[in-house]
Amino acid sequence: MKPGEVLVQGERIVEVGSSVKHPADAEVIDLGDRTVLPGLIDAHVHLFLHPGAEDLQTVEESVPQRTIIALLAARDDLMAGFTAERDMGTEGAGSADTAVRNAIDEGLLPGPRMRISGNAIDILGGHEDAIHYNPAQHVLSNATYANNKDELVSAIRQEFKEGADFIKIYETGPDKVRDGQFSTIYQYTEAELKAAVEEAARSGKRVAVHATGEPGTLFAARAGVASIDHANQLGEETIRLMREKQIFAVPTFTIFDYFADHAATPAQAAREHAMLDLKVQDFRKQVAAGVPMAVGSDVGPFPHGTQAREFVLMVKYGMSPLAVMQADLLNGAKLLGWDGQIGALEGGYLADIVAVPGDPLLDISVLEHVSFVMKGGVVYKREAVSATRSLAPN
Repeated sequence: MKPGEVLVQGERIVEVGSSVKHPADAEVIDLGDRTVLPGLIDAHVHLFLHPGAEDLQTVEESVPQRTIIALLAARDDLMAGFTAERDMGTEGAGSADTAVRNAIDEGLLPGPRMRISGNAIDILGGHEDAIHYNPAQHVLSNATYANNKDELVSAIRQEFKEGADFIKIYETGPDKVRDGQFSTIYQYTEAELKAAVEEAARSGKRVAVHATGEPGTLFAARAGVASIDHANQLGEETIRLMREKQIFAVPTFTIFDYFADHAATPAQAAREHAMLDLKVQDFRKQVAAGVPMAVGSDVGPFPHGTQAREFVLMVKYGMSPLAVMQADLLNGAKLLGWDGQIGALEGGYLADIVAVPGDPLLDISVLEHVSFVMKGGVVYKREAVSATRSLAPN
């Protein structure tokens, strides 16, 4: 790493180099020998979830309470260096993430710049439909029902009316491992997903899917979704289409790792570890085949602000630190629709800047120890250092 300076004016970067202009009224922030890099991106978060029984919290906690929790989660993520995120469904809190995003954008509260989906969309009896509760209690689904093309179009239009930036659809579930083989049920046909993608595209927006395996992942790739999140199992044709269409896989290793290590019983732990082992095997195949990757952690069921572990796990399971950084910063910017705005330290880009104590290309785990956070030219976190000048914002 080389010594460098960044000149910031307002919310944007003006100049980057070994030495930049020093306006007379500039505030100089000295970050010493720390590595300066663009703000981190998490392409799969749940601001409205926290550790604990996920099904119970969505039933017991009111939407106002969950919204307060989401605002605290957004602050924690920002302080961990994540200056941009994609909220992948409020899990039953409807379009409350619209209010969270807007409050952050208006500077009322600290948090990452957000792309939000509102409630995710699911079938009757699907992945998020309270299927373990007494039906007589009429416990609500954590997602919005849509059972055919017409209902999908209607649900998508309602989501956009309420402020969604993109659409999240549950395409598979439940997942099983039996005799060393992974399987999952698809929820929507290829034609139904294609109708959803086309409806979103009509408004200039895109669809992301929760899809863990075939044939749901293939249906999603053929339909032209923006990302396939989790992507435990991708067939050869799915891989080919994802490369061709530049559909991102978002592996979300951290949530699988967390569930495996925090299972309630030994039997459940064995199932979770078996699932993770198969996921790792398939991930290595995907990396070798050139599947485009983005970085998303599925943070929420594990503590917000700790999701930089996703970088560590992606390296552990087969990617180089450089490839993971490119997946996060370059591909993440594209996936969130901010390509050319975030993900790089370049003139004209938004001044989303973080610093870490070391070189992430040598040790990716330094991303778990962010010491400085700037978003849009505003400093949110600043730990004292002493060394040569390395950042000069105004």
